[in-house]
Amino acid sequence: MEQRLSGWRVALGFVVALILLFLLLPSLITIAISFGNSNQIVFPPRGFSFNLFRRFFAEEGWVSSTWLSIRVATLSTFLVLMLGVPAAYALTRGRFPGRRLLALFLLSPMLVPHVAIALALYVYFTEIGLSQGELRLVAAHSIATLPFVIVTAGAGLRHIDPALERAATVMGASRLTVLRRVTLPLLTPSIITSGLFAFLISFDEVVISWFVARPEYTTLPVKMFSSIQFEVSPVLAAISTMLTALSVVICVGVAAVQKEARSA
Repeated sequence: MEQRLSGWRVALGFVVALILLFLLLPSLITIAISFGNSNQIVFPPRGFSFNLFRRFFAEEGWVSSTWLSIRVATLSTFLVLMLGVPAAYALTRGRFPGRRLLALFLLSPMLVPHVAIALALYVYFTEIGLSQGELRLVAAHSIATLPFVIVTAGAGLRHIDPALERAATVMGASRLTVLRRVTLPLLTPSIITSGLFAFLISFDEVVISWFVARPEYTTLPVKMFSSIQFEVSPVLAAISTMLTALSVVICVGVAAVQKEARSA
């Protein structure tokens, strides 16, 4: 019986490995193309070169779009952390009428298609006369990433024993002191995790940015999408490799933060 189960585990592991390889194969092919020495998209590459990465920094528009995406992602991450963590605390610890309705409203951007959100934001920004392009992007990305911060921070709060907060209150600490000296230090890993995810989602957002951004405020994903539509530039392979590396770094950072939190 044990030998049969062991055989099934080996077979299951083999199937899972094949599925993972199938999912990773497009990224691996793109990475290989990005280090080729051709000025065209060629696979397999005929040589090794950093030419496509040099073109990314040399050609007009790519670097400025990247810096815009970094600024928008950083500002929107800071904003959603300032709003999302208190909202998660209120929804997790609070007991008030309409709490579930409020939670549904705050999490609705996660449920509604981004095309619908993008169109609604475009109409709304036009009606209120908000014309500053970067501010429009920060506001739109904050709305799109807020639910992820609330969910992540709320999950972290549910793993914090409320008895610790009650014990601090019994010892004479004020609510602000309990929040500052007890809750936030214990919640720090979840805050860092939610911030990293919010940054990555904002940096990679294309649909909402396409609708909301003004012509002179083109983020990197929007420029990449435009390039795919009108010309297939080989520089896209180098950009895809860098974005893959960014995603890997953020995921490793999240795993490290969670591991440190479990061992603490």
